[in-house]
Amino acid sequence: MKDKVKFVFRRRAPIGAPPGTLIRDERASPTSIRMIVVEDDHVETTANATVAQVREALGSSKRVWVDVTGLADLELLGAVGELFSLDPLALEDITNTNQRPKVDTYESHALIVVHMFDGVTVRSKEQFSILFDERHVVTFQERPGDCLQPVRKRLQGANGRMRKSGAPYLVYALLDTILDAYFPILERIGEELEELEDRITQDPQPADVGRLHQLKRELLVVKRALWPSREMLSAMSREDLGLIPTEVQHYLRDTYDHAIQLIDLVETYRELATGLLDLYLSSVSTRMNEVMKVLTIISTIFIPLGFLAGVWGMNFHADSPWNMPELGWRYGYPAALLVMFSIACGLLFLFWRKKWI
Repeated sequence: MKDKVKFVFRRRAPIGAPPGTLIRDERASPTSIRMIVVEDDHVETTANATVAQVREALGSSKRVWVDVTGLADLELLGAVGELFSLDPLALEDITNTNQRPKVDTYESHALIVVHMFDGVTVRSKEQFSILFDERHVVTFQERPGDCLQPVRKRLQGANGRMRKSGAPYLVYALLDTILDAYFPILERIGEELEELEDRITQDPQPADVGRLHQLKRELLVVKRALWPSREMLSAMSREDLGLIPTEVQHYLRDTYDHAIQLIDLVETYRELATGLLDLYLSSVSTRMNEVMKVLTIISTIFIPLGFLAGVWGMNFHADSPWNMPELGWRYGYPAALLVMFSIACGLLFLFWRKKWI
């Protein structure tokens, strides 16, 4: 299947490689930096920012969001990591995009890894990493295009909480938006499962089985992204992470509730998909039984008729004293047809009485 979601990834560090080894992905998107400088009364966005511009912004007292798109340029990623004193193991987790969603804490910053969708299709899954401290946020995503445009619009709003709050609140907004993008995907899967249920009930087709398996794979991808995200949000909403203020933990608990709702939806749809597969097999078996019943009834009716036709069709010599007398009877042929018709009608009546037809 051309668009099948893959579970096996062949990118990994060589066996025995030292910790912090970065693996270059030839298919990675070009690296670019968008810098958003946030003040209480002003937001300034710099597209294609340089490392020098980021260093200058970090030297001020302003809040900065550095949005890194594409992971092809490992040197540029390393330079960004040096600006924030990023641990080499954390940079390895950012560039090797097969990580499990998690949160890691360091002396002055924390690293969050989640899986992000665009809100349309499961095939858009990518790893999204968030590095933050008290004033600055750095995000790393695999390719252009994401579901975070609402957050950027909220930053432009003059009266929103986003400008006046610190980096942890921006991290909360990013996580909440990423999780909200799961809902449209699951709603689309749920609607398609309902359509498949109606189609399988009325007229099951072999193509329905393939689509069911594809939907189950998509649900498994979402589940693998959600379960560890729930653990990560649970840790962040407690007192375990010192960089998260109490008021932001309150909002994170709401995001944690969203994750629980999404997990419930995934489990419900997976059970529905499994039930639909059983329904398909049952429907096909029932149709086959109906066909076999009709063929069996037809065969049962024609067995005695074929026997009589065989007996009367032996054509013994008419002069033999052991010959069948009806062969020389003038009305023997119509009588034979009448007997066969009566037997057929009698068998049909018997099947009807026994409720076989």
